[in-house]
Amino acid sequence: MRKKTGFTIVERAIIAVPGFEAVVKKLELQVTLRGQSMSTLNNYIRRIALFCLHFGRLPELIEEDEINEYLAALARDPKSPSRSSFKHMVYGLRYYYRLIGINKRAIALPSLKRETKLPVILNRKELKELFRVPKLLKQRIVLTLIYSAGLRGSEAINLKISDIDFERMTIHIRQTKYKKDRIVPLSPTMAKGLQKYMKAENPYMWLFNGKQPASQYSMRGLAWVMRENLKKTSIAKDVNLHSLRHAYATHLLEDGLNIVTLKDLLGHADITTTMIYLHVAQCRHIKAHSPLDTLYFGKAKNED
Repeated sequence: MRKKTGFTIVERAIIAVPGFEAVVKKLELQVTLRGQSMSTLNNYIRRIALFCLHFGRLPELIEEDEINEYLAALARDPKSPSRSSFKHMVYGLRYYYRLIGINKRAIALPSLKRETKLPVILNRKELKELFRVPKLLKQRIVLTLIYSAGLRGSEAINLKISDIDFERMTIHIRQTKYKKDRIVPLSPTMAKGLQKYMKAENPYMWLFNGKQPASQYSMRGLAWVMRENLKKTSIAKDVNLHSLRHAYATHLLEDGLNIVTLKDLLGHADITTTMIYLHVAQCRHIKAHSPLDTLYFGKAKNED
């Protein structure tokens, strides 16, 4: 975020707060060593920069009462849905205090309860409507691809042309959120769309190029594509780009895919993360039966 001065919040903090530039360098080093994403780094640095600009000094020089008053004001902020500014500030400060070895301060920060909100799912009719809306082929293809392969936005923009294997019908997703590669099936329908797009757009290196030659699509641009095309639909649900991934997972469960395979396709580190989709998927239930019946008479009957 840039103010009218032309400086970002982080740049302003570097200028205004003594010692903040060293903090930025230390954070960059730690995030790199721990293999965390750059988005994590940028979020932490920005939150700490806002905090330092408010007080005009580094966090370790601020009294606990002052910190609590500041956090309380954020928690009460009506412009911040689900107290997101408050939560992210606590996460950023906790990371910072632990980084500089002041664990007491990190522990003293307010505890955050993990929210158990269920994801909002786009149904198949809504998805078809959304995918019909974009006038630009590139926008239609990128949104459809995210749903068809269950991609995170960052994974979509990091895809290279070489990651699409039309012969083996696979998509190779590299160095994802948990620094692991995974391979997911390429839909035959999606393959036709991608081939049409590549012939028309002639992308270079990256599957989806940005405005500059050899650059990749930005996350901001991708979020804008989803947001603007949603406005042209009749969809009233509170959804965003990541909702396409939620829909992918839910619809695969409803199609009968087992949860363990789904975990691998989504690239989740823990199956408990995947299990949230069991609460929203409308799967057909199988009646209680003896396996002896299916041994001789085939599949069990569904309840619905």
